[in-house]
Parts: sequence; structure tokens; C-alpha cells
Amino acid sequence: MSRTLFRSLEPLLSSARAQFRPSASGPLRALQRRQYARSPADDPNFTSVLDRPPQLVRSGQRKHGPGILVLAAIPITAFILGTWQLRRLGWKTDMINKYEDRLIRTPLPLPPQVDTTQMDDFDYRRIVATGRYRHDQEMLIGPRVRDGENGYQIVTPLERPGGASTVLVARGWIAKDKKEHKSRVPEALPRGDVAVQGLLRAPWKKNMFTPDNRPETGEFYFPDVEGMAKLVGAQPVWIEETTDPDFIVAMGNRAGGIPIARAAEVNIQNSHMQYIVTWYGLSVATSVMFYLLVKRPPPNIAKRVRQSSEW
Repeated sequence: MSRTLFRSLEPLLSSARAQFRPSASGPLRALQRRQYARSPADDPNFTSVLDRPPQLVRSGQRKHGPGILVLAAIPITAFILGTWQLRRLGWKTDMINKYEDRLIRTPLPLPPQVDTTQMDDFDYRRIVATGRYRHDQEMLIGPRVRDGENGYQIVTPLERPGGASTVLVARGWIAKDKKEHKSRVPEALPRGDVAVQGLLRAPWKKNMFTPDNRPETGEFYFPDVEGMAKLVGAQPVWIEETTDPDFIVAMGNRAGGIPIARAAEVNIQNSHMQYIVTWYGLSVATSVMFYLLVKRPPPNIAKRVRQSSEW
């Protein structure tokens, strides 16, 4: 019975499908034809957004602030200081070579009257002077440390015969407990004529951290050659007595209060090479850090976007 009913309705269904089927020449085909006619791809002057040059847009604040100038000044300043230390190294090396050349020369007898205006030309020059020590006018400069022990540097006027001028002799170092004459052995206070071998030195310069001497109380903190010479009526000539380094002899001298004289050598510190390496190394390191800082985007830069006006 169902088959009979379906067959009877089939003509009606075919008629309905034919009625609602869009015609190829109907309004839909016309609408599609008009849309294709307005497509940008059909325009010969059309340029795709993918073909346009991208515009880079940076979000956030500006990349670097004024502080970048301060960072840039660090490697430049370090390089300048390294170059300055390089020149200082050449100057200090020449000066040490000059003094060492004077040390190997034959000792000169000290003239009766020393031309103090020429002292710089004879700095570190070995000399020989003869006279008598004025132990009653002895001056102690201190504190002075030797091998971790506190003490003093003894300065004794040397009174020379024949009308020659009196000069100041830095005899060496004694321990603090040998300050008084009675605590020393007799050999520490030689009597009669003595021959002193030593180095002629230019007057010292006081630094800003050293207190002033108090001659009225016998307190001396630095070798004020002019002031000390005026105090004892001597020429402002400074001689540092020298000896051959010997540890055993030095220990015996320390025990007896005999001044331990210095060695005949140039004891000028020359650390400019260390400063050169330090400053140039700092300049290179900060230059690399500055380069990496400039090349790397700061954290306030979120991203870069490609943008076109046609989007």
C-alpha cells in the first residue's frame, strides 16, 4: 500500500523540485557575475598587501635614555687613563735607569761646601764623607716599620773638619725599645772620626696625610731636610748611609741598637704596568658590555609589527 502511495505522489514532488531549482540565467547568476567583475585581482593596477613594503612599528617607549652617555664615557675614560699610565711607565723606567747608572759609578768625595741647587743632578749618587757624629743632636723620625716591627730612623749630624759644612746622615733603623742612648751598645754610638759611605738624596716632600714635625719636643714624622738642618746648624744635605744586606748582621744590630742601614739600591716602586693592564682591560670589557647593551632591545620593547595601510 505504501508503494502505491509513493508512486502517486512522485509527480507532485518532481514538479516542486523543478519550481524551486535556481535557474542558470536567474538573479543568482547575475549577482555572481557582478561580484567577479569587481574583484581587485581583475584590476591590472592592483597591488596585494603582501607586495607592499612592510612598515616596522615599535611599541613601548624610546630605546635608550641619557644614561647611555654615562655608560659610553666609562670605556673612553679607562682608555685615557691607560694611555696616561703608559706614558708614566716610560717616565718612571727612564728615571730608575738613570739612578741605577749613578749607583754603579765610583763614590765621590763630598765637597767641603755642597751646591744644594744641583742636588737633583746627583740624586742617588754614591759619596764618601768624613767627620764626627754629633750624637747629642741626634733626631729620631718615626714611627718607621721594618719587618713588622715599629721603630725609628736615626738622623745624626756629621760635623766635618777643615771648615767643611755639617751635613745630615740618615744612619738607619732602630727598634722602638732602643730609643734611649743607654739602651744601645757602645758600637751604636761611634766616637771620633768616621768615614760614611752613602747615597746623596734630594730633599723629601711631605704628603698631605703626614702631620707636621714638632722640633721643640723632638718629634719628627718625616725628613724635613730644610727644617732639620736649620735646627742643628747644618747644610740641607741629606745622606743615606748604605751597607751590604746581611740578615745575621742585621739581627745582631737590632739586638744592640746599632742602626740598620739601607742597601745601595734604587727602591722606587714601579707599578705602572699593573695599572696599564687594569685600565686597558677595563676599557675593553666595558666596551663589549656597552656594545651588547646597545644591540639588545630593552625590556620595554614589546614586539615589532608589519603593518600596511591597506589592512
